[in-house]
Amino acid sequence: MLHTFVALVQDKPGVLTRVASLFRRLNINIVSLTVGESERADTSRMTIVCEAPDNAAHRIKASLYKLEITVDVDEVGRSEAVIRELCLIKVAAGPNSPHGQHSRSQIFELANVFRARVVDLAPESIMLEMTGAASKIEGLIQVLRESNFEILEVSRTGRMAMRRGHHTSRVLKALGTPNGDASTGPDFAAKPASDLIPNQFEDVHEEEEN
Repeated sequence: MLHTFVALVQDKPGVLTRVASLFRRLNINIVSLTVGESERADTSRMTIVCEAPDNAAHRIKASLYKLEITVDVDEVGRSEAVIRELCLIKVAAGPNSPHGQHSRSQIFELANVFRARVVDLAPESIMLEMTGAASKIEGLIQVLRESNFEILEVSRTGRMAMRRGHHTSRVLKALGTPNGDASTGPDFAAKPASDLIPNQFEDVHEEEEN
């Protein structure tokens, strides 16, 4: 099962290595990891997607809190958060491509269907930019391959996630949130600095590596 965690961490050298080492010690594979600036000074935002058993979520969250560089951790689900991924796809398109001179017009049509954007056009290739759910990106890649287009390069950011705002119970029910509960968990932006506790667990420290 895929789990998506959003972690606020101190913006210091070596933070990424320590988080990756933690997942290695837990023997859990990281599917994707994105890091960038957050709305808070000296704090970075990580979106970590990992594959683990359903009952492992609490253990992963507790282990992340053991790192003193962790400010806050939140696990988000598909129905309670907006989850997107950015993808760049470079496709062969020119006189020597499998579809010849008609390749460009066909790629333009596919880009329209999947709401992708053409961001680069060269004599021998076309680059598409697409933002959306991972399934939508996979769909475009699959159609390109099944249509015998030659994919030269693919670059994907991995998931980025952010909890939705506070909606009514009817909206949450339509989104698939269990019981239509409006309390969808932590809201990082709404918390003052004093409420973001560096370590949620008392007397717990990071494990020393042998």
